[in-house]
Amino acid sequence: MNIALCHFRVGETDGVSLEMEKWKHALENMGHRVYFLAGSAGITQGYIVEELHYQHEENNKFVRNAYEQLQDYQNEQEFEEDVLDFAGRIEEKLEKFIREFEIDILVPNNIWSLGWGLPAGIAFANVANKLNIRCIAHHHDFYWERSRYSQPTCNFIKNVLEVYFPPRESNINHAVINEIAKAEMKRRKGINATVIPNVFDFNEQTWSIDEYNSDFKKQVGIGENDIVILQATRITERKAIELAIDVVGELIKPENIDKIKKRGLYDDRNFKDGKIVLVLAGLLESDIRYVELLKQKAKQKGVELLFINDRIKSSRCIENGKKYYSLWDAYVFADLITYPSILEGWGNQFLEGLFAKKPMVVYEYPVYVTDIKKKGFNIVSLGSEHTIDESGLVVVDKDLIKKAAAQCIELLTDREYRSRVVEQNFKLGKNHYSYENLAQILKALF
Repeated sequence: MNIALCHFRVGETDGVSLEMEKWKHALENMGHRVYFLAGSAGITQGYIVEELHYQHEENNKFVRNAYEQLQDYQNEQEFEEDVLDFAGRIEEKLEKFIREFEIDILVPNNIWSLGWGLPAGIAFANVANKLNIRCIAHHHDFYWERSRYSQPTCNFIKNVLEVYFPPRESNINHAVINEIAKAEMKRRKGINATVIPNVFDFNEQTWSIDEYNSDFKKQVGIGENDIVILQATRITERKAIELAIDVVGELIKPENIDKIKKRGLYDDRNFKDGKIVLVLAGLLESDIRYVELLKQKAKQKGVELLFINDRIKSSRCIENGKKYYSLWDAYVFADLITYPSILEGWGNQFLEGLFAKKPMVVYEYPVYVTDIKKKGFNIVSLGSEHTIDESGLVVVDKDLIKKAAAQCIELLTDREYRSRVVEQNFKLGKNHYSYENLAQILKALF
Protein backbone atom coordinates (compact mmCIF):
# COMPACT_ATOMS: atom_id res chain seq x y z
CA MET A 1 0.00 0.00 0.00
CA ASN A 2 0.93 3.66 -0.35
CA ILE A 3 0.94 5.23 3.11
CA ALA A 4 1.37 8.92 3.99
CA LEU A 5 2.72 9.86 7.43
CA CYS A 6 1.62 13.44 8.04
CA HIS A 7 2.64 16.07 10.58
CA PHE A 8 3.48 19.76 10.89
CA ARG A 9 7.20 18.91 10.64
CA VAL A 10 9.42 15.89 9.96
CA GLY A 11 13.14 15.20 9.94
CA GLU A 12 13.79 16.94 13.24
CA THR A 13 14.64 15.78 16.78
CA ASP A 14 11.19 16.30 18.36
CA GLY A 15 9.48 13.15 19.64
CA VAL A 16 6.83 13.03 16.92
CA SER A 17 9.40 13.27 14.10
CA LEU A 18 11.47 10.50 15.69
CA GLU A 19 8.50 8.17 16.04
CA MET A 20 7.45 8.84 12.45
CA GLU A 21 10.89 7.72 11.29
CA LYS A 22 10.43 4.48 13.24
CA TRP A 23 6.99 3.88 11.73
CA LYS A 24 8.38 4.53 8.26
CA HIS A 25 11.16 2.00 8.85
CA ALA A 26 8.73 -0.65 10.11
CA LEU A 27 6.14 -0.11 7.37
CA GLU A 28 8.71 -0.17 4.57
CA ASN A 29 10.10 -3.43 5.95
CA MET A 30 6.56 -4.79 5.68
CA GLY A 31 6.60 -3.93 1.96
CA HIS A 32 4.60 -0.69 1.97
CA ARG A 33 5.60 2.49 0.16
CA VAL A 34 5.77 5.34 2.70
CA TYR A 35 5.70 9.09 2.13
CA PHE A 36 6.14 12.02 4.51
CA LEU A 37 3.82 15.00 4.16
CA ALA A 38 4.53 18.02 6.38
CA GLY A 39 5.02 21.76 6.64
CA SER A 40 8.81 21.33 6.76
CA ALA A 41 11.10 18.38 6.08
CA GLY A 42 14.19 19.09 8.21
CA ILE A 43 16.98 16.68 7.29
CA THR A 44 14.74 14.19 5.48
CA GLN A 45 12.68 14.06 2.28
CA GLY A 46 9.01 14.97 2.29
CA TYR A 47 6.11 16.46 0.35
CA ILE A 48 5.74 20.01 1.60
CA VAL A 49 2.45 21.81 2.24
CA GLU A 50 3.57 25.23 3.44
CA GLU A 51 0.32 25.92 5.27
CA LEU A 52 1.13 23.03 7.63
CA HIS A 53 4.37 24.63 8.83
CA TYR A 54 4.53 24.51 12.62
CA GLN A 55 5.26 28.24 12.87
CA HIS A 56 3.24 29.49 9.90
CA GLU A 57 2.50 33.17 10.49
CA GLU A 58 -1.22 32.84 9.78
CA ASN A 59 -1.60 29.78 11.98
CA ASN A 60 0.17 31.59 14.83
CA LYS A 61 -2.48 34.30 14.47
CA PHE A 62 -5.25 31.71 14.63
CA VAL A 63 -3.75 30.21 17.81
CA ARG A 64 -3.56 33.64 19.49
CA ASN A 65 -7.16 34.46 18.62
CA ALA A 66 -8.44 30.99 19.50
CA TYR A 67 -6.88 30.64 22.95
CA GLU A 68 -5.66 34.04 24.14
CA GLN A 69 -7.88 36.87 22.89
CA LEU A 70 -10.09 37.33 19.84
CA GLN A 71 -8.45 40.60 18.84
CA ASP A 72 -7.53 40.48 15.14
CA TYR A 73 -11.12 40.11 13.93
CA GLN A 74 -14.23 42.23 14.25
CA ASN A 75 -16.30 39.25 15.32
CA GLU A 76 -16.40 35.45 15.63
CA GLN A 77 -17.88 34.98 12.15
CA GLU A 78 -14.99 36.81 10.50
CA PHE A 79 -12.53 34.65 12.46
CA GLU A 80 -14.36 31.48 11.40
CA GLU A 81 -14.33 32.49 7.75
CA ASP A 82 -10.57 33.13 7.84
CA VAL A 83 -9.84 29.76 9.49
CA LEU A 84 -12.07 27.89 7.02
CA ASP A 85 -10.48 29.69 4.07
CA PHE A 86 -7.03 28.61 5.27
CA ALA A 87 -8.34 25.07 5.80
CA GLY A 88 -9.55 25.10 2.21
CA ARG A 89 -6.04 25.83 0.97
CA ILE A 90 -4.68 22.85 2.89
CA GLU A 91 -7.57 20.68 1.73
CA GLU A 92 -6.88 21.44 -1.94
CA LYS A 93 -3.17 20.58 -1.65
CA LEU A 94 -3.80 17.47 0.44
CA GLU A 95 -6.30 16.11 -2.07
CA LYS A 96 -3.86 16.79 -4.91
CA PHE A 97 -1.11 14.90 -3.02
CA ILE A 98 -3.37 11.91 -2.32
CA ARG A 99 -4.42 11.62 -5.97
CA GLU A 100 -0.91 12.18 -7.37
CA PHE A 101 0.73 9.54 -5.15
CA GLU A 102 -2.29 7.21 -5.07
CA ILE A 103 -2.31 7.18 -1.27
CA ASP A 104 -4.24 4.31 0.33
CA ILE A 105 -3.90 5.29 4.00
CA LEU A 106 -3.37 8.66 5.68
CA VAL A 107 -1.62 8.71 9.08
CA PRO A 108 -2.10 12.15 10.68
CA ASN A 109 0.28 12.62 13.62
CA ASN A 110 -1.13 15.03 16.24
CA ILE A 111 -3.07 16.81 13.49
CA TRP A 112 -6.33 15.69 15.16
CA SER A 113 -4.91 15.83 18.67
CA LEU A 114 -3.46 19.08 19.92
CA GLY A 115 -5.62 21.92 18.66
CA TRP A 116 -2.55 23.78 17.39
CA GLY A 117 -3.34 23.49 13.70
CA LEU A 118 -7.08 24.14 13.69
CA PRO A 119 -7.33 24.55 9.88
CA ALA A 120 -5.23 21.40 9.40
CA GLY A 121 -7.58 19.36 11.58
CA ILE A 122 -10.59 20.57 9.61
CA ALA A 123 -8.91 20.06 6.23
CA PHE A 124 -7.76 16.50 6.93
CA ALA A 125 -11.23 15.54 8.17
CA ASN A 126 -12.90 17.04 5.11
CA VAL A 127 -10.56 15.25 2.71
CA ALA A 128 -10.86 11.95 4.56
CA ASN A 129 -14.65 12.25 4.37
CA LYS A 130 -14.76 13.42 0.74
CA LEU A 131 -12.45 10.68 -0.58
CA ASN A 132 -13.52 8.09 2.01
CA ILE A 133 -9.84 7.32 2.49
CA ARG A 134 -8.80 5.15 5.40
CA CYS A 135 -6.95 6.98 8.18
CA ILE A 136 -4.96 5.86 11.20
CA ALA A 137 -4.73 8.84 13.53
CA HIS A 138 -1.59 8.72 15.69
CA HIS A 139 -2.11 10.84 18.80
CA HIS A 140 0.96 11.83 20.85
CA ASP A 141 -0.59 14.65 22.93
CA PHE A 142 -4.11 16.01 23.35
CA TYR A 143 -5.42 19.54 23.71
CA TRP A 144 -7.05 18.70 27.04
CA GLU A 145 -3.58 17.90 28.45
CA ARG A 146 -2.33 21.45 27.85
CA SER A 147 -3.43 24.54 29.76
CA ARG A 148 -2.78 26.58 26.61
CA TYR A 149 -5.89 25.17 24.94
CA SER A 150 -8.13 25.14 28.02
CA GLN A 151 -9.92 28.48 27.48
CA PRO A 152 -11.21 28.82 23.88
CA THR A 153 -12.20 32.39 23.11
CA CYS A 154 -15.41 31.60 21.23
CA ASN A 155 -17.98 28.92 20.45
CA PHE A 156 -16.53 28.29 17.00
CA ILE A 157 -13.27 27.03 18.53
CA LYS A 158 -15.09 24.98 21.16
CA ASN A 159 -17.06 23.30 18.38
CA VAL A 160 -13.96 22.65 16.25
CA LEU A 161 -12.20 20.99 19.20
CA GLU A 162 -15.25 18.86 19.91
CA VAL A 163 -15.87 17.75 16.30
CA TYR A 164 -12.38 17.45 14.80
CA PHE A 165 -10.01 16.72 17.71
CA PRO A 166 -10.32 13.89 17.01
CA PRO A 167 -13.12 13.18 14.52
CA ARG A 168 -15.37 10.18 15.09
CA GLU A 169 -15.69 8.64 11.62
CA SER A 170 -15.89 4.97 10.68
CA ASN A 171 -12.95 5.21 8.25
CA ILE A 172 -10.62 6.46 11.02
CA ASN A 173 -8.74 4.19 13.46
CA HIS A 174 -6.96 5.73 16.41
CA ALA A 175 -3.60 5.03 18.09
CA VAL A 176 -2.25 6.55 21.31
CA ILE A 177 1.09 6.17 23.07
CA ASN A 178 -0.02 5.17 26.57
CA GLU A 179 -2.81 3.62 28.62
CA ILE A 180 -3.72 6.92 30.30
CA ALA A 181 -4.43 8.55 26.94
CA LYS A 182 -6.45 5.53 25.84
CA ALA A 183 -8.69 5.70 28.90
CA GLU A 184 -9.07 9.47 28.70
CA MET A 185 -10.02 9.45 25.01
CA LYS A 186 -12.62 6.77 25.68
CA ARG A 187 -14.04 8.83 28.58
CA ARG A 188 -14.04 12.19 26.77
CA LYS A 189 -14.81 11.19 23.18
CA GLY A 190 -16.18 7.67 23.33
CA ILE A 191 -13.38 6.52 20.99
CA ASN A 192 -11.48 3.25 21.31
CA ALA A 193 -7.75 3.41 20.55
CA THR A 194 -4.81 1.06 20.15
CA VAL A 195 -1.82 1.72 22.44
CA ILE A 196 1.46 1.87 20.52
CA PRO A 197 4.39 2.64 22.83
CA ASN A 198 7.62 4.35 21.84
CA VAL A 199 10.22 1.89 20.59
CA PHE A 200 13.96 1.73 19.92
CA ASP A 201 16.21 -0.19 17.54
CA PHE A 202 17.80 -2.61 19.99
CA ASN A 203 19.58 -4.32 17.07
CA GLU A 204 21.57 -1.17 16.33
CA GLN A 205 25.32 -1.29 16.91
CA THR A 206 26.09 -0.56 20.55
CA TRP A 207 27.34 2.96 21.24
CA SER A 208 30.98 2.78 22.28
CA ILE A 209 34.26 4.68 22.49
CA ASP A 210 35.77 5.16 19.06
CA GLU A 211 38.24 7.40 17.26
CA TYR A 212 35.77 10.27 16.94
CA ASN A 213 34.51 10.46 20.52
CA SER A 214 37.64 9.37 22.37
CA ASP A 215 38.38 13.01 23.25
CA PHE A 216 34.79 13.75 24.38
CA LYS A 217 35.56 14.18 28.07
CA LYS A 218 38.51 16.45 27.43
CA GLN A 219 36.61 18.59 24.92
CA VAL A 220 33.61 19.22 27.19
CA GLY A 221 35.65 19.71 30.38
CA ILE A 222 35.28 16.40 32.22
CA GLY A 223 38.26 14.76 33.95
CA GLU A 224 39.19 11.25 32.86
CA ASN A 225 38.48 9.85 36.33
CA ASP A 226 35.38 11.92 37.05
CA ILE A 227 32.06 10.16 37.63
CA VAL A 228 29.60 11.36 34.99
CA ILE A 229 25.93 11.57 35.98
CA LEU A 230 24.10 12.31 32.72
CA GLN A 231 20.82 14.22 32.43
CA ALA A 232 20.12 13.65 28.74
CA THR A 233 16.71 15.31 28.49
CA ARG A 234 15.85 18.81 27.36
CA ILE A 235 16.09 21.36 30.15
CA THR A 236 12.54 22.27 31.05
CA GLU A 237 10.48 22.37 34.23
CA ARG A 238 8.61 19.07 33.86
CA LYS A 239 11.93 17.21 33.63
CA ALA A 240 12.44 18.02 37.35
CA ILE A 241 16.21 18.19 37.03
CA GLU A 242 16.33 19.50 40.60
CA LEU A 243 15.81 15.89 41.76
CA ALA A 244 18.99 14.89 39.93
CA ILE A 245 20.78 17.65 41.84
CA ASP A 246 19.37 16.25 45.10
CA VAL A 247 20.71 12.77 44.32
CA VAL A 248 24.15 14.04 43.31
CA GLY A 249 24.16 16.33 46.36
CA GLU A 250 23.74 13.23 48.53
CA LEU A 251 26.38 11.29 46.59
CA ILE A 252 29.05 13.95 47.11
CA LYS A 253 28.71 13.96 50.89
CA PRO A 254 32.12 13.09 52.40
CA GLU A 255 30.96 9.75 53.84
CA ASN A 256 29.65 8.64 50.44
CA ILE A 257 32.71 9.82 48.54
CA ASP A 258 34.82 7.84 51.02
CA LYS A 259 32.74 4.71 50.34
CA ILE A 260 33.25 5.04 46.59
CA LYS A 261 37.00 5.59 46.97
CA LYS A 262 37.35 2.68 49.37
CA ARG A 263 35.43 0.25 47.15
CA GLY A 264 36.77 1.48 43.81
CA LEU A 265 34.82 2.11 40.61
CA TYR A 266 33.19 -0.66 38.58
CA ASP A 267 35.61 -0.07 35.67
CA ASP A 268 38.78 0.29 37.77
CA ARG A 269 39.25 4.00 37.07
CA ASN A 270 41.22 5.77 39.79
CA PHE A 271 38.55 7.93 41.42
CA LYS A 272 40.90 9.20 44.13
CA ASP A 273 41.68 12.31 42.09
CA GLY A 274 38.26 12.53 40.43
CA LYS A 275 34.93 14.19 41.23
CA ILE A 276 31.24 13.70 40.51
CA VAL A 277 29.77 15.90 37.76
CA LEU A 278 26.12 16.32 36.75
CA VAL A 279 26.23 16.75 32.97
CA LEU A 280 23.25 18.37 31.23
CA ALA A 281 23.29 17.54 27.52
CA GLY A 282 19.84 18.67 26.43
CA LEU A 283 18.52 21.77 24.75
CA LEU A 284 17.40 24.65 26.96
CA GLU A 285 13.63 24.98 26.54
CA SER A 286 12.61 26.51 29.85
CA ASP A 287 12.22 29.97 31.25
CA ILE A 288 15.64 31.32 32.24
CA ARG A 289 14.35 31.53 35.81
CA TYR A 290 14.23 27.72 36.01
CA VAL A 291 17.87 27.44 34.96
CA GLU A 292 18.87 30.02 37.57
CA LEU A 293 16.99 28.06 40.23
CA LEU A 294 18.85 24.90 39.20
CA LYS A 295 22.18 26.72 39.40
CA GLN A 296 21.32 28.15 42.83
CA LYS A 297 20.30 24.76 44.16
CA ALA A 298 23.45 23.13 42.78
CA LYS A 299 25.62 25.82 44.38
CA GLN A 300 23.91 25.36 47.75
CA LYS A 301 24.55 21.62 47.63
CA GLY A 302 28.07 21.86 46.18
CA VAL A 303 27.04 20.02 42.99
CA GLU A 304 29.03 20.74 39.84
CA LEU A 305 26.72 21.31 36.86
CA LEU A 306 28.15 21.09 33.37
CA PHE A 307 25.98 22.33 30.48
CA ILE A 308 27.28 20.79 27.24
CA ASN A 309 24.46 21.28 24.73
CA ASP A 310 26.62 23.77 22.82
CA ARG A 311 28.78 20.76 21.85
CA ILE A 312 25.87 18.43 20.99
CA LYS A 313 24.21 18.16 17.56
CA SER A 314 21.67 15.70 16.14
CA SER A 315 24.64 13.91 14.58
CA ARG A 316 28.42 14.19 14.71
CA CYS A 317 29.91 16.99 12.67
CA ILE A 318 32.67 19.57 12.44
CA GLU A 319 31.53 23.14 11.71
CA ASN A 320 33.90 26.08 11.32
CA GLY A 321 36.68 23.99 12.80
CA LYS A 322 34.66 23.12 15.93
CA LYS A 323 33.92 19.50 16.75
CA TYR A 324 30.39 18.50 17.72
CA TYR A 325 29.19 15.22 19.20
CA SER A 326 25.89 13.36 19.08
CA LEU A 327 23.82 12.73 22.19
CA TRP A 328 24.81 9.07 21.88
CA ASP A 329 28.44 10.05 22.55
CA ALA A 330 27.36 11.55 25.89
CA TYR A 331 25.67 8.25 26.82
CA VAL A 332 28.90 6.36 26.12
CA PHE A 333 30.75 8.20 28.87
CA ALA A 334 27.92 8.28 31.43
CA ASP A 335 28.31 6.27 34.62
CA LEU A 336 24.69 6.83 35.63
CA ILE A 337 21.61 8.32 33.95
CA THR A 338 19.14 10.53 35.80
CA TYR A 339 15.57 10.59 34.50
CA PRO A 340 13.53 12.45 37.13
CA SER A 341 10.74 13.74 34.86
CA ILE A 342 7.38 14.13 36.59
CA LEU A 343 5.45 14.08 33.29
CA GLU A 344 6.12 12.23 30.03
CA GLY A 345 3.90 11.12 27.17
CA TRP A 346 5.97 7.97 27.11
CA GLY A 347 9.72 8.38 27.61
CA ASN A 348 12.29 8.11 24.80
CA GLN A 349 15.21 8.85 27.13
CA PHE A 350 14.26 5.82 29.21
CA LEU A 351 14.64 3.61 26.14
CA GLU A 352 17.95 5.27 25.29
CA GLY A 353 19.25 4.48 28.78
CA LEU A 354 18.20 0.85 28.41
CA PHE A 355 19.97 0.54 25.06
CA ALA A 356 23.10 2.30 26.35
CA LYS A 357 23.23 -0.24 29.21
CA LYS A 358 23.45 2.41 31.89
CA PRO A 359 21.88 2.29 35.36
CA MET A 360 19.05 4.81 35.71
CA VAL A 361 17.64 6.95 38.49
CA VAL A 362 13.94 7.40 37.66
CA TYR A 363 11.02 9.30 39.12
CA GLU A 364 8.01 7.08 38.51
CA TYR A 365 5.91 9.48 36.44
CA PRO A 366 2.29 8.47 35.74
CA VAL A 367 2.89 6.73 32.38
CA TYR A 368 5.86 4.87 33.86
CA VAL A 369 3.53 3.54 36.56
CA THR A 370 0.69 2.55 34.19
CA ASP A 371 2.61 1.30 31.14
CA ILE A 372 6.26 0.56 31.92
CA LYS A 373 6.75 -0.49 35.54
CA LYS A 374 4.91 -3.82 35.13
CA LYS A 375 7.60 -4.99 32.71
CA GLY A 376 9.98 -5.39 35.68
CA PHE A 377 12.83 -2.96 34.98
CA ASN A 378 15.50 -2.60 37.68
CA ILE A 379 15.80 1.12 38.37
CA VAL A 380 16.85 3.40 41.19
CA SER A 381 13.43 4.78 42.11
CA LEU A 382 12.60 8.26 43.36
CA GLY A 383 9.06 7.17 44.08
CA SER A 384 5.87 8.37 42.43
CA GLU A 385 4.82 11.18 44.75
CA HIS A 386 6.15 14.72 44.93
CA THR A 387 5.38 18.20 46.16
CA ILE A 388 6.30 21.66 44.86
CA ASP A 389 8.30 24.01 47.10
CA GLU A 390 7.86 27.77 47.41
CA SER A 391 10.22 28.46 44.50
CA GLY A 392 8.35 26.07 42.21
CA LEU A 393 10.87 23.22 42.30
CA VAL A 394 9.91 19.55 42.67
CA VAL A 395 10.59 17.84 45.99
CA VAL A 396 10.47 14.17 47.04
CA ASP A 397 10.96 12.61 50.46
CA LYS A 398 14.54 12.99 51.73
CA ASP A 399 14.69 9.32 52.70
CA LEU A 400 14.08 8.40 49.05
CA ILE A 401 17.02 10.58 48.02
CA LYS A 402 19.29 8.89 50.59
CA LYS A 403 18.12 5.43 49.52
CA ALA A 404 18.68 6.32 45.85
CA ALA A 405 22.21 7.56 46.56
CA ALA A 406 23.01 4.31 48.40
CA GLN A 407 21.81 2.28 45.41
CA CYS A 408 23.85 4.49 43.08
CA ILE A 409 26.97 3.74 45.11
CA GLU A 410 26.36 0.00 44.65
CA LEU A 411 25.95 0.49 40.89
CA LEU A 412 29.12 2.60 40.71
CA THR A 413 31.29 0.19 42.68
CA ASP A 414 29.97 -3.37 42.20
CA ARG A 415 30.87 -4.50 38.68
CA GLU A 416 28.93 -7.80 38.72
CA TYR A 417 25.78 -6.28 40.20
CA ARG A 418 25.88 -3.38 37.74
CA SER A 419 26.32 -5.75 34.80
CA ARG A 420 23.37 -7.90 35.88
CA VAL A 421 21.12 -4.85 36.21
CA VAL A 422 21.91 -3.24 32.85
CA GLU A 423 21.89 -6.53 30.92
CA GLN A 424 18.52 -7.49 32.41
CA ASN A 425 17.10 -4.06 31.55
CA PHE A 426 18.44 -4.25 28.00
CA LYS A 427 16.85 -7.67 27.51
CA LEU A 428 13.48 -6.46 28.83
CA GLY A 429 13.65 -3.39 26.60
CA LYS A 430 14.38 -5.50 23.55
CA ASN A 431 11.56 -7.91 24.41
CA HIS A 432 8.91 -5.22 24.85
CA TYR A 433 9.97 -2.04 22.99
CA SER A 434 11.89 -3.08 19.89
CA TYR A 435 11.22 -2.32 16.22
CA GLU A 436 10.01 -5.91 15.96
CA ASN A 437 7.32 -5.20 18.56
CA LEU A 438 6.27 -2.09 16.64
CA ALA A 439 6.06 -4.07 13.41
CA GLN A 440 3.74 -6.65 15.01
CA ILE A 441 1.37 -3.94 16.26
CA LEU A 442 1.41 -2.05 12.95
CA LYS A 443 0.86 -5.24 10.95
CA ALA A 444 -2.38 -5.85 12.83
CA LEU A 445 -3.44 -2.19 12.67
CA PHE A 446 -2.75 -1.70 8.96
